Amino acid sequence: MKLSLCNEVLRDLPFEEQCRLAAALRYDGLEIAPFTLSDEPASVPLAERRRLRQVAADFGIEITGLHWLLTAPAGLSLTSDNESVASRTRDHMLAMVELCSDLGGSVLIHGSPGQRQLRDAASPERAREIAAAHLAAAADAAARAGVVYCIEPLAPSMDDFVNTVADAVKLVETIGSTGFATMLDTFAAVGGEAEPAEAVLDRYLPGGHVRHIHFNDRSKRGPGLGEDRFAPIIDCLVRHNYDGVIAVEPFDYHPDGTGVAAYAAGYVRGLFEMRKEHP
Repeated sequence: MKLSLCNEVLRDLPFEEQCRLAAALRYDGLEIAPFTLSDEPASVPLAERRRLRQVAADFGIEITGLHWLLTAPAGLSLTSDNESVASRTRDHMLAMVELCSDLGGSVLIHGSPGQRQLRDAASPERAREIAAAHLAAAADAAARAGVVYCIEPLAPSMDDFVNTVADAVKLVETIGSTGFATMLDTFAAVGGEAEPAEAVLDRYLPGGHVRHIHFNDRSKRGPGLGEDRFAPIIDCLVRHNYDGVIAVEPFDYHPDGTGVAAYAAGYVRGLFEMRKEHP
């Protein structure tokens, strides 16, 4: 397993400093929110992509993937039936697959709740069809690029498209591409799943549908900074020989991004060390 830090936690720092801190805190990599690179992330030149990848490598870490895919530029939507919006969204999703590959990443996480609402559509069923078509195109592109495009289940308070891992697995099986999978976000799971995250993972990890994990507390803070306990989840991941990425993605950066990143890394690494000592 690799431990990655979602880089918007350190968004106010230059990318070189983000990498230096992540390495010093014993993260294996950074998971990039494209909006932290540019307001038009699809336009980031190839030379800059190569530079960013090399900067990470120079600090001994990697860019593990991308998330918050539709946040920038403005006006994108996975579910819109407007032809112009749908065309720009499809192009952007395919461009994010290319960006991920160029940066050396292995996985893209499609969350972006504000850009995937069914309630705003004239026909929710038509909106689902449009979303599935976009995701299938992204999945095909991901398979060709050797990366995995994951749909992120989000709690009903955030989204009305895919709320549980079970919902996501149905979509994964319908699309049926090696480039398409799902993941589990522990914050979203608290609000969306009927059972604990480790029970959900016990059910779906063996089938290979879950290919990524986000760690965050129900308080929106980092792992270890709230009431949620992550040892049962780590036990489950180890039990199923999960070999993907665990990405730390808090939404509340109190007292500051660096402090949150440091505490989360120590907490998660500590749990792994404890499990080694007491398997």
